[in-house]
Amino acid sequence: MLTDIQIAQAARLKPITDVAAELGLGADDIETYGRYKAKVRLEAIRAREPGRGRLVLVTGTNPTAAGEGKSTVSVGLADGLRRVGRRTVLCLRQPSLGPVFGVKGGATGGGYAQVVPMEDINLHFTGDFHAITTAHALLSALLDNHLHQGNALGLDVRRITWKRAVDMNDRALRSLVVGLGGAANGVPRQDGFMITAASEVMAILALALDREDLERRLGAIIVGYTADGAPVRAAQLGAPGAMTLLLKDAILPNLVQTLEGTPAFIHAGPFGNIAHGCNSLIATRAGLALGEVVVTEAGFGADLGAEKFFDIKCRAGGLEPGAAVVVTTIRALKMNGGAQKNALAQEDVTALRRGLPNLEKHVENVRKFGVPPVVALNRFATDTPAEIETLLEACREADVPVAVADVHARGGAGAIKLAELVLDTLDRGEARFTPLYPLELPLTAKIETIAREIYGADGVDYSPAAERELRRLEAIGLGGVPVCMAKTQYSLSDNPALLGRPTGFRITVREVTASAGAGFVVAQTGEIMTMPGLPKYPAAEKMRLAPDGTIEGLF
Repeated sequence: MLTDIQIAQAARLKPITDVAAELGLGADDIETYGRYKAKVRLEAIRAREPGRGRLVLVTGTNPTAAGEGKSTVSVGLADGLRRVGRRTVLCLRQPSLGPVFGVKGGATGGGYAQVVPMEDINLHFTGDFHAITTAHALLSALLDNHLHQGNALGLDVRRITWKRAVDMNDRALRSLVVGLGGAANGVPRQDGFMITAASEVMAILALALDREDLERRLGAIIVGYTADGAPVRAAQLGAPGAMTLLLKDAILPNLVQTLEGTPAFIHAGPFGNIAHGCNSLIATRAGLALGEVVVTEAGFGADLGAEKFFDIKCRAGGLEPGAAVVVTTIRALKMNGGAQKNALAQEDVTALRRGLPNLEKHVENVRKFGVPPVVALNRFATDTPAEIETLLEACREADVPVAVADVHARGGAGAIKLAELVLDTLDRGEARFTPLYPLELPLTAKIETIAREIYGADGVDYSPAAERELRRLEAIGLGGVPVCMAKTQYSLSDNPALLGRPTGFRITVREVTASAGAGFVVAQTGEIMTMPGLPKYPAAEKMRLAPDGTIEGLF
């Protein structure tokens, strides 16, 4: 069987100018990066707004080591919709280099449902991540230079909240000391790195409406506090103008294509467990302006990415999704039902039945926002007829439309039934999108609403530090913003070992931070970290460049 990269390398791609032309974009509307990649100018998008396209979110059950294939289904669905005659636009996040070289792999789909050129997208692409990393580094440099030059703003070095960033998994950078080596090298203080996907600059780029909004949001970043608790922002350091300059091209959405030639915007890449986990608002709005149906994805399960898509991204951009596809697999549900990874190829209807409540909860979560769900069973070759029928019957009992998606092996042809169900759902017009909570609620009430309604928790406990920070954020005017929960993706709870649909648990918020520029407050739960580490056997060890220039071992 061919690997993903072999399939991608064998594909015959259309010139990106032809892909753009399918959306009604001419040569003056795009900036090409070679033959198969382009950025779309903001003026071209603005000239075609407001869009009349209909928005479909792809989310899923809690991820497991068995794999769910949410990106793969997103690509296949977009191709399926195009096959049935709808002008479709796919909107996905850009992969982070850290997971690419670690264990997770890329985010371009798989098999015959991929976006291409996959090597470029999974590696440097158009340089957006590097620009974001550099803009983040500039603010770090300006901050430490301000301390070195006399600290006129009175920043308390013990209360600096702005860390550094790099787009690589590197646990050794989580905590360190900067400024050592004498007075000429700056002010010594404790510091650390986060991965670029967790940077507030990434979140800001993903939520900004245009360059002016980008600069305003960058200026609102809180880098730390004075001794009396007053926030110090990036604008006070003179940073937003130069940061915006570094991001002037990165803010333009990237246009590529699927293996079947469906137009795809790949833009921005915030993680779904430690950030809001959605592609850029600019790219989604571009899709709505240029296409009839827009398929977009949110990171991890409906408890994380979908909740943040609805409560953060849709608020910021005035989006009204018409349907949500909940992706699952027989293998993942069996793991949620207690089956071991090495036994997933064996038929086990009993374990599947035990795991079905996880799917049921995610379907319920989507419905809480007034968005009608459709279940997509991402088919694996090891799925048996009895297992498939068990899942289909459970969906019928729950009165939720369901289709088997065989997109990895068949591409868009394997998503025709799913595409038809999605179109039927959109045509019925039953969506009545409503965020989960009003912004007027106190921050604690928002956190507790998410924990009880979306996770199924009995309540929330706060560390003393989290309680103090919540009070401080309310006092400085950040009480009326959404909450971005940072939580393990593997469980509905904050304990990754609690699979299925756990009950009788509480969520612990151990740390709270302000993302004032992005426009939300981050509540960190459990042991979630903003800088991942590499596994024992990183994927990077198997990658190489062949003598003829071909990339090997990427996936």
